Amino acid sequence: MPETHYRICPFCEATCGLEIETTERSVTSVRGDGEDVFSDGFICPKGPALAELDADPDRLRHPLIKRNGSHVAATWDEAFAEIETRLGAIIAEHGSESVGVYLGNPSVHNWSLALYSRVFLRALQTPQIYSASTVDQVPKQLASGLMFGSFATVAVPDIDRTDYLLVLGANPFESNGSLWTVPDFPGRLRALQKRGGTCVVIDPKRTRTAAAADRHLFIRPGSDALFLAAVANTLVAENLCTHKDLDPHLDGVEAAKAALEPFTPELVASTCGIEANEIRKIARELAAAPRAAIYGRIGTCTQEFGTLASWLVDVCNILTGNFDRPGGVLFPLPAAFSVGGKPGIGRGVSTGRRHSRVRGAPEVMGEFPCSCLAEEIETPGKGQIRALFTIAGNPVLSTPNGTRLDAAMRNLDFMVSLDIYLNETSRHADVILPGLSPLESSHYDTAFPAFGYRNALRYSPPVFAAPDDRPAEWQTLLRLTSIVSKDAGGASVEDLDNFVFSTNLQRYLRSDSKIQGRDESEIQQELGDRVGPERLLDLALRAGPYGDGFGSDPDGVSLKKVEEHPHGIDLGELQSRVPEVLKTPSGKIELAPGAVIEDLSRLRDCVGRGAESLYLIGRRHLRSNNSWLHNLPRLTRGKNLCTLQIHSDDAGRLKLSDGGTALVSSKAGSVEVPVEVTDDIMPGVVSMPHGWGHNHEGAKLSVARDRPGSNSNILADEFALDPLSGNAVLNGIPVTVRAA
Repeated sequence: MPETHYRICPFCEATCGLEIETTERSVTSVRGDGEDVFSDGFICPKGPALAELDADPDRLRHPLIKRNGSHVAATWDEAFAEIETRLGAIIAEHGSESVGVYLGNPSVHNWSLALYSRVFLRALQTPQIYSASTVDQVPKQLASGLMFGSFATVAVPDIDRTDYLLVLGANPFESNGSLWTVPDFPGRLRALQKRGGTCVVIDPKRTRTAAAADRHLFIRPGSDALFLAAVANTLVAENLCTHKDLDPHLDGVEAAKAALEPFTPELVASTCGIEANEIRKIARELAAAPRAAIYGRIGTCTQEFGTLASWLVDVCNILTGNFDRPGGVLFPLPAAFSVGGKPGIGRGVSTGRRHSRVRGAPEVMGEFPCSCLAEEIETPGKGQIRALFTIAGNPVLSTPNGTRLDAAMRNLDFMVSLDIYLNETSRHADVILPGLSPLESSHYDTAFPAFGYRNALRYSPPVFAAPDDRPAEWQTLLRLTSIVSKDAGGASVEDLDNFVFSTNLQRYLRSDSKIQGRDESEIQQELGDRVGPERLLDLALRAGPYGDGFGSDPDGVSLKKVEEHPHGIDLGELQSRVPEVLKTPSGKIELAPGAVIEDLSRLRDCVGRGAESLYLIGRRHLRSNNSWLHNLPRLTRGKNLCTLQIHSDDAGRLKLSDGGTALVSSKAGSVEVPVEVTDDIMPGVVSMPHGWGHNHEGAKLSVARDRPGSNSNILADEFALDPLSGNAVLNGIPVTVRAA
């Protein structure tokens, strides 16, 4: 009999609701859920491809162990025994610091991995932690942490109520939002314009978002911080600042204004490629709009001034009086797993608690820059990485100078990958532990409600039952925790899960939550026979801001209540949350963090840089998400997406023809790539998408191999970083281009 299921899409940050029709163990259709309280039926091309991922014959169903250079099928017990024997010997001889861990982008889309990776990392006790965050988002989270006190506290545009939206380095038509969970951005932009609002896009490329905007201005890659500094300078110089309502909650206003005084529009104009009068016009428009919001994303993060640019986005939102107000930018209030502690008080954030062994790069958010991973494997000495875990990641394609990392992985003593594919990275692994199909797993977004355009609560049960012989990812991680733990070695998955739950429960009982001071045994009894992520979620929901408090608030939510609402529960529009959201020691917004103010001198020194070279930027495609969806036919059919876009003036000068092949070279390496001549890109700039390069021997990706594309990260210099955050510089890379 046909059945209908409702499911949150796990493929990108938009988290759209899906309506899935099945017959027995097959998916017959996937469409948008028209009753979903958050996405209202919107769906992008990635959603229907969920059926192809579930059925993909290349998706791993059983563990693999490398024997004599080849991967062979193994049982789960055999795989764990191999890990225990070989990893145990390495840790015994070289210590836990000899084990590295890389967490990839898909791990945040899988709540099993998101919740239980933390448990595994705590048990492993290694400082060598890396993730995709340092090729993507750390500058925004660092700037937010320094200003508001938590890396997870990020203000997002209130798009449904704003009158003026300024977008820098972002393409939400293709990305569906990033660090801003906003399904159907195209529809919301049209609604903004219909009510008389304005959208302005600043980008080196005329993206789909820029084309739909009311105005688009080209900007030279890497100069967003200069542009925003000049906007802030204009607001101050022309007495356009309107932040007095927020003044009781601001610290460092005058220091920030004084530090930005040198950055006049005239000073930065030639470096940005935007005329001074245009910079002033935008500042005046922001100040004059009844409600305005600035949004900067990956293009503002993946550059040498990523933290400064991210900080300046919120500085300008604050100076124009649009911070923490409807129609401006606001902080969402997630139903579960949100920032805890007493409202308005915290310790703030710190960085550099330790430094990487080889380069001395500071830790940020508990991680070292992923650009340091290859050198930490290659360089002998105490603390050298000899064993590596990759969790749902493909850093050979996703990190700077992947060629070097690819070679370094061959020298590891041992490697384990938790992955559903034998890909360009996991081909190096001695053991591969696959996860379930997304349709065999329950789902709750642990991170993205913190960036939602609206507050909502949704949970998805599994569409299909998981095979009896395949553990869920959280069970796999707890089994690994048992192997590496010094204190709980040999403990069962059940015992470890109970310990994880008890630890979380104690935190809620001690914190400012709805169950503070309650009896532990009473709460445990109320949760019944739930285990794993569902038990943690039920606890977090019921103790959280909308929760039923285990009886203290009968109208509140619980997991049972959410399960009774398959289309989700709408929790309402975003509201002002200052000062209770702040976790700084002062309880105020720190507008002039010392490290940021000091870094302005480096920004001032870059003024006057000419366009003596071509500069490479990335780009997003709606049918692609990094490297992990390129094996799905639905998303790879049609024209080749992996091209070098170049302006017609530059193409003519370099004697490149549309459809020809170019050799693109940088300090780090060279790639050949098909040419696409277009005037939708700024002269002096070329663009390639991210995540391609599926031509490595040993990878088993039959669809991706037929259209491998070129890996743009081969061109990224692993030594080029934003010094504050450690984020890789993937935009504004100087390159030379010639006909291949």
